[in-house]
Amino acid sequence: MNKTFITASETFCTLTERVPEYYFRKTFLLPAGAEKVSLSISGLGFYRLYLNGRELTKGLLAPYISNPDHYCYFDTYDLTPHLLPGKNALGVLLGNGFLNPWDAYVWGADRDATFRASPRLALECKGRRNGKEQLLFTADESFKIHESPLRFDGERYGECYDARLEIPGWSTPDFDDSDWKNASFTKSPKGEMRECRAEPIHTYEVRKPEKIFKSPNGYIYDFGINSAGLCKLTLHAPEKGQTVTLRHGERVKDGALVLAGACFSPQRFPDHMFGNQTDTYVAKGDATESWMPGFTYHGFRYVEVSGIRKDQATEDLLTYHLMSSDLRPAGNFTCSDETLNTLFRMAQNSDRSNLYYFPTDCPHREKNGWTGDAAISVFHMMLLYHCETSFAEWMANIRAAQKEGKLPGIVPTAGFGYDWGNGPAWDRAAFYLPYEIYRLRGDLNVLRDNADLFLSYLEYIKSRRSEDGTIAVGLGDWGSVGRRYSRFATPLAVTDSILTMDMANKAAEMFEAIGQTERAAFAKDFADEMRTAIRRELLDPDEAILKGRTQTGQAMGLYYGVFEGDEKEKAFSVLLSLIHEANDSLDCGILGTEVIFHVLSSFGQSDLAYKMIAKPEYPSYRHLIDRGETGLPERFMPDNEPEDSHFDSHNHHFFGDIARWFMREVAGLKIDSHDTVTISPNPPQGIRYADASYELPFGTVSVSWKEANGKKQLTYRCPPGVKLTLALPQGWEAAQ
Repeated sequence: MNKTFITASETFCTLTERVPEYYFRKTFLLPAGAEKVSLSISGLGFYRLYLNGRELTKGLLAPYISNPDHYCYFDTYDLTPHLLPGKNALGVLLGNGFLNPWDAYVWGADRDATFRASPRLALECKGRRNGKEQLLFTADESFKIHESPLRFDGERYGECYDARLEIPGWSTPDFDDSDWKNASFTKSPKGEMRECRAEPIHTYEVRKPEKIFKSPNGYIYDFGINSAGLCKLTLHAPEKGQTVTLRHGERVKDGALVLAGACFSPQRFPDHMFGNQTDTYVAKGDATESWMPGFTYHGFRYVEVSGIRKDQATEDLLTYHLMSSDLRPAGNFTCSDETLNTLFRMAQNSDRSNLYYFPTDCPHREKNGWTGDAAISVFHMMLLYHCETSFAEWMANIRAAQKEGKLPGIVPTAGFGYDWGNGPAWDRAAFYLPYEIYRLRGDLNVLRDNADLFLSYLEYIKSRRSEDGTIAVGLGDWGSVGRRYSRFATPLAVTDSILTMDMANKAAEMFEAIGQTERAAFAKDFADEMRTAIRRELLDPDEAILKGRTQTGQAMGLYYGVFEGDEKEKAFSVLLSLIHEANDSLDCGILGTEVIFHVLSSFGQSDLAYKMIAKPEYPSYRHLIDRGETGLPERFMPDNEPEDSHFDSHNHHFFGDIARWFMREVAGLKIDSHDTVTISPNPPQGIRYADASYELPFGTVSVSWKEANGKKQLTYRCPPGVKLTLALPQGWEAAQ
């Protein structure tokens, strides 16, 4: 792919200065006898592609979200079906994207991004005739440019579009562009050109509002679900110059939209705090006008519309386009308990809301690729959706972000996250994503691609050990119940040391799978060293208590294999005591919640796990439903906590591992590997039936059981080529 870039201007947006985006166009003749014409395009930050007046863009936020010092992504299109005989016109509209992340000031991108620049374009068009390919044209100074109606855009901030400035037919062949200026050559970003293989971002559902009501600033549209995407505005009988503003938010309080969670740092940027997630449309005065942004997306349930008349506040004014990476569903679950079904749907919603090329931490305030969030969620995300291609693409960016072994807490980053926001609990994403792709899809290439990263990181983190051999670096059990953010109840040395041991064990398995035996031995020795240090420095073997005596520490110690022999029963007894002391409730954060229900079921306590999930009292998952949540939040919040006193998100995915517990324990479908499955239900009392399925490379495996005539009857389907083990509780009956 050609790496020569052109631009319309070297001026770019800042937090206080707005710069319009530009149209680019070029006419060309279809070569006689052309069999195929293809176009490779890198529009940075984002692009929208048009040919002969028709938009061809693969999806939202094309081509990808990356640090252009690492990779400049491009997409390739087959133009052949859309070409006209003779003269054709190519059109491109560019947006800021991550090339100019002016609205990402909290993470330093507004000041630390050395790559910041105005939008720029590289492309090459090729034609094939008589089996031979020839270059037709590239991006050069022959491209014509003109200001577009898009007055500014930011991935987090939103867009401002002035329809009065539209140029009808601007991307058609016969348009007169004689008064347009010419583009200029510009500096190319440092990054390597890379074709995007991740799934595009598409609409997967369109929703109408469930309620419309008056607010202090206009009208609030309630769409009934806190998800992610964009609103399409359809405005009837607007006056020319009528300005309609859409503000998107998660919550409403006292009839007003709560915007506090949409942005950080009100003290630093008081004038811009409520700018995020705001779209503005200026009407041209037609009978009916429709518009939807193209270089942003929002996380929201509610939209406050200002600038409209009462007669315009109709149901068809806004439609909610729920969007995500276009990932095929992989697994499903349902049972007799509607609470669990609702929670499963909430996990699905939060996963999809945060799958925009890679897992983000929330779709409104940050939109960042936090590695820790992905490390926790990869196990259930890979069960719910076919994420392997997108995850493998993100891993290329994680590899590019690694510096002397160290990994940042967010990827992509302009520099934030190397000195805060990372550590083993977060960094393990670089191991867990390839591990799950290998385990569930049988892909060895993803291990080969990342083997050097594994080794480099293990050597780095080994150097960060304390004198006693343990590790305490970075973030720990985030989101602990009753505590704010980094106030971890479980000592950091406990969580970091255990997870480093687990990373090293997984690395040893992955190295072994691709025949790198020396590296496998190194990783296994390191894992053994970590386990020895944990047992020597952090464990009371007589009482089987890990330092801190917390739910998280005990559950992680049991889940990851710290305890041995008789210690296991003692350790589990301590865990039970801690749960009972907390009124049979959770008292841990994301690291503990990830494993605690699985540990309970492994010791025959699915009833207690179910109670902790389904009890109505705070803190529980059922309490989230009763609070009106439709996605999974960043933190378990009590009823008496003022909702406008914090910035916690109501749409995170890292508490979603309950979906995996539902499939594994309630339904009994345990996916051991890409070709090995165990069916072994361990449901709590009160569940009358359950169904689960998962699509393996060999086909779909499914299980369904129900109570009938005092017995539990189970049926299952397993495709050829998959090894199946049935391990049913006593008294169960099974049939294919």
